Amino acid sequence: MVYEPRKLEATEARLQRIYDAAKLGLKGDTLALAAGMRPTEYRQLTQLDPIAEYAEQKGKADGEMELSAILHKAAADGDAKAALEILKHQHGWVAKQQLSIDVEQRISITAALEQAQQRVIEGVFKQVDDQEAFHVKPELKQKVA
Repeated sequence: MVYEPRKLEATEARLQRIYDAAKLGLKGDTLALAAGMRPTEYRQLTQLDPIAEYAEQKGKADGEMELSAILHKAAADGDAKAALEILKHQHGWVAKQQLSIDVEQRISITAALEQAQQRVIEGVFKQVDDQEAFHVKPELKQKVA
């Protein structure tokens, strides 16, 4: 028994299967398998006969046109979601994602210094020598004990 590779020809039936698969949105290996070929066979066929690649391109274009017509009709009939999808995907429209708030406030250096001055805790300090520093008043000793 001798192995013979399958003969690749762009028959009418094979081209129709390529067209149908491409119209449904299939690409690459999945398109080849849906059209009844191994992926390597499909790649060879497109190199040997450009009509196979044309069948894929035509199927893709017809599928896109058919769905686009449905979507445009729905938008024309008042479907806001369909209209929004057309705007986003065909016209690059993007809804605002953020809210812009402008707040203008002038800061006066002199006013800020005055406010800071008011917050400063005023106190009195007395310089003590070492002996006074370690002397504990009798009232404080009672509070600690």
